[in-house]
Amino acid sequence: MSDTGRIPPRELEAELVAALREDQFSRAPADLAKYATDQGPVTDYREPAAVVWAETVEDVQAVVRLAARHGVPVVARGAGTGVSGGAHATEGCLVLSLERMDNILELNPDDEIARVEPGVVNAELNAAAAVHGLMYAPDPASYQVSTIGGNIATNAGGLRCAKYGVTRDAVLALDVVLADGSLIHTGHRTFKGVAGYDLTSLFVGSEGTLGIVVGATVRLKYLPTDIRTLAVFFADVQSAAAGVLALGKARLQPCILELLDGPSLKELDARNGSNLAGRGTALLLAQFDSLAAAREAEIATAALEGQGGKVSQEDPEEAARLVDLRRRNRGLDVDSEITVGEDVAVPRSALIHYITALEEMAARHGVGVRIIAHAGDGNLHPTFWVPVPDRAGVAAMNAALDESIDKALELGGTITGEHGIGQYKLRWLALEQSEQVLQLQRNLKALFDPRGTLNPGKGIPAARRLD
Repeated sequence: MSDTGRIPPRELEAELVAALREDQFSRAPADLAKYATDQGPVTDYREPAAVVWAETVEDVQAVVRLAARHGVPVVARGAGTGVSGGAHATEGCLVLSLERMDNILELNPDDEIARVEPGVVNAELNAAAAVHGLMYAPDPASYQVSTIGGNIATNAGGLRCAKYGVTRDAVLALDVVLADGSLIHTGHRTFKGVAGYDLTSLFVGSEGTLGIVVGATVRLKYLPTDIRTLAVFFADVQSAAAGVLALGKARLQPCILELLDGPSLKELDARNGSNLAGRGTALLLAQFDSLAAAREAEIATAALEGQGGKVSQEDPEEAARLVDLRRRNRGLDVDSEITVGEDVAVPRSALIHYITALEEMAARHGVGVRIIAHAGDGNLHPTFWVPVPDRAGVAAMNAALDESIDKALELGGTITGEHGIGQYKLRWLALEQSEQVLQLQRNLKALFDPRGTLNPGKGIPAARRLD
C-alpha cells in the first residue's frame, strides 16, 4: 500500500489502467465520494483510493490479482443499498463495482433455474422469469434497485421470506473469485446435492470477505395463479402480533405476513398521503398464494377476527398498493440524525413480549419508537427516534438501541435477521457469538484471504489484543 494510505501505488495504478479501459478506472473526486459508502451508518468515513468497474469475470480476476500483489484492499460493491456498512470503503482500498456485470446468462423454465451475473437487478430477473410463469422468490424491500450479487453478499430477506425463505434458500451454485484472483465454482444446478462441504452456503452472507461472487445459479419458483390479500387492523400492536401465532395454530402459511404499528402507519400516511392510521392502530398484512388461497383467506379471516382484528379482503389493485406501501417504509428504519433503526429477529413466540419491551424502553428513555416487522419469521425493524438531533436525544436513542439488542438476545434472538453485520454491527457480534466461534470464523477468513485484502473490517471483529 502507498505511504499515504490514500492513493494506490503508482505501479498498481498503471497496471490497472493497462488492464482495463479508460472508463473502467477513476480517481475523480465525485466518484470517490459516491462509492465511499452504502446506505448504512458511517462510523469511520473513508474515501477509496480508486473506483474500478468490472465488466467480465476476467476483469475481476485481473483487479484482484493486481491488488493482492500490491497488498491493497478490495471492497466489492453492487448497488450500494446495504444498510450495515458492508460496502463502506476502507483506508487505501479499491472499490470494485460489479454493477456493469448485469447479464442474465441463462433462464431455463424446465429446470426452474437462472444463471446470472452479480450486477443483475432483482426486479429485472423477476421480470424475465415472469415471462415463463416463474419468479425469483427473495424480494428485499430494495428489490427494484438492489443486485443479486449484493443480495447474496448479505443473504438478503424480504417480504416473501415467510413462505419461500431467504436468499441462501434460492442459491444453488456460485462462481467466486478468491483473494489470489483464482476462480472456483461451488454447488450444482440441481435442487438436491450433498457432495462435499456446502461452500455455496458459506459464501452466501459472507459480505465479500471470503471471495467475490461473479456468477450465481439460482432456483426459481412458479408464479402464483391466485393471490388473496387481507388487511387486518387491530386496536394495538400486541393483538396484531398475537394474530401471527393464531395463523400458525390454524396451520396457515402466508407468503407475506407483515406487521406495522401505529406510529409506522402514521409516518407512512404522512409520506405517501395514505390513510392507514385512520383504519386502525396496528396493521397485519397477510397474503396467500397457493391454489387454495381463497380457502386459506377464509380460515385466516375467522382466526384473526377471533383475535379482535377488523379484516378486509383487498382487491388486487388495493392489495398491490398496500404491499408497495409496506416496501416503501424501508427508509423508515435507515439511520439518520434523528433515527436509529435495527434488524433483530426473535422466535415468533417472543414477538408480543419483545414488542412490549420495545415500547417500554422507548418510554423510559424518552424517545419515540416505530415497529415494522416481517412478522411471519420474527424479523423486526424497530426504529427509535427523537424530534431534534440534540446531544441528549441522540444519547437516549443509542441507549435504547443497545438495550433493544440485549433484549432480543435475551429472548433467544439475533442481532441481525437480514441486513448483515457489515461495519456497523461488529460492536454487537461478540454479544451473540462466543470467542471460540468468532475465532473459528477468523480462521476461515485467514484460510480464504491470508493477507486480509477482501473487504477488511467487515463481518467479523478482529481478534482481541492481549496487551
